[in-house]
Amino acid sequence: MYKHIFGPVPSRRLKMSLGVDIVPHKICSLNCVYCECGKTTNLTVERKEYVPTGEVLAEIDHYLKNNQPPDYITFSGSGEPLLHSGIGEIINYIKNNFPLIPLAILTNGTLLSDKHVRSEILQADVVLPSFDAATEKSFLKINRPSKLINLNEYLQGLIDFRQEFKGQIWLEIFILPNYNDDQDNLKELKKAVKRINPNIVQLNTLDRPCALKNLKPASYEQLDNIITLWNLKNVKIISSVDERKKVGSFRKDTESVILETIARRPCTVSDLSDILGLHDNEINKYLSTLENDKKIARTELSRGTFYSLKVKQRK
Repeated sequence: MYKHIFGPVPSRRLKMSLGVDIVPHKICSLNCVYCECGKTTNLTVERKEYVPTGEVLAEIDHYLKNNQPPDYITFSGSGEPLLHSGIGEIINYIKNNFPLIPLAILTNGTLLSDKHVRSEILQADVVLPSFDAATEKSFLKINRPSKLINLNEYLQGLIDFRQEFKGQIWLEIFILPNYNDDQDNLKELKKAVKRINPNIVQLNTLDRPCALKNLKPASYEQLDNIITLWNLKNVKIISSVDERKKVGSFRKDTESVILETIARRPCTVSDLSDILGLHDNEINKYLSTLENDKKIARTELSRGTFYSLKVKQRK
């Protein structure tokens, strides 16, 4: 079993994606209320070699030399990947040895205010940063950042990166009712989007359990109204979870094993990860699909969110 890579997993945006997880759970510069990985346990902007770079390179090399190439190699996982001081070395290795596989980076974008960090990821093909709030009040409420992060510097880092980066930037904006969906926030977000000038703006909202309980997703109609309000040509809603099942390599056997496991007893994501030997992110992909198909139910208990088979109602 690999320690630092996982999948490939079916992704709504990146098809079959081989995940590279280089920051332990849950080390991040933000503590977003909606994070599917849960509450940040180490809120930091300190960059260091959180996991051995050599181990990551060895796993990537072994996988890619012994398996079919994925659609993307994607830096994502349990924390903020740009916090790893060796990400530049890992990117260079991938591009030098496996140049035909597109490389993507999922990041909150907060460290792009550092020119050195920006320079380390210029060889990526796609960078998917997030930017959820353009007002200080909403930024603190929804993203709950490290005290060392300044909103204006955060935004300027994204603007500067656009000037330097030749690849695609797909900017994700996570919309949460009562957090960043009021007229003032939407007006300021539109201004920020125009300054960042990404290739695509992707509107997203909740589709699985997250760090803070009792959050509600924005409806498709609400997201569509934002597109109309902004009147920008490159804004779209991230496809529904149904799109994930259309990916040719989506593993039905994994679905079956998850269903068989929770039929015996309810499990958390962590429980399923330990039992099946799969990364939390991979488990989450399948759970969201099963939940969307109304095959499973979740219950909030003191130890976390438990999943069980959905009981069919008798007619």
